[in-house]
Amino acid sequence: MKFNKLVRDKIPHIIRAKGEVPLTHIANEKEYWEKLNQKLLEEVAEWVDAESIEEMADIFEVITAILEYKKWELESVVAVQKKKREERGGFSERIILDEA
Repeated sequence: MKFNKLVRDKIPHIIRAKGEVPLTHIANEKEYWEKLNQKLLEEVAEWVDAESIEEMADIFEVITAILEYKKWELESVVAVQKKKREERGGFSERIILDEA
């Protein structure tokens, strides 16, 4: 079965433990960035289908990898989030904009 997708670090070991032989390669910078973005979309789609804490954890794992790739600190992202929330609000009031 062909995959050509980014997988968690221990997946090849898990496949070997099942007696199968995984074919893998290490992504270069460009491919890794592309696959991270694809993985984020994949995990979000899985979240939409399941809405489970496990799927949210998978999204957070990909976000963590993106933060590491970009060399961004989580605290910095949270600070930007807070600033935007102060300036524009959050989503707690559930406002739907119908027209403007």
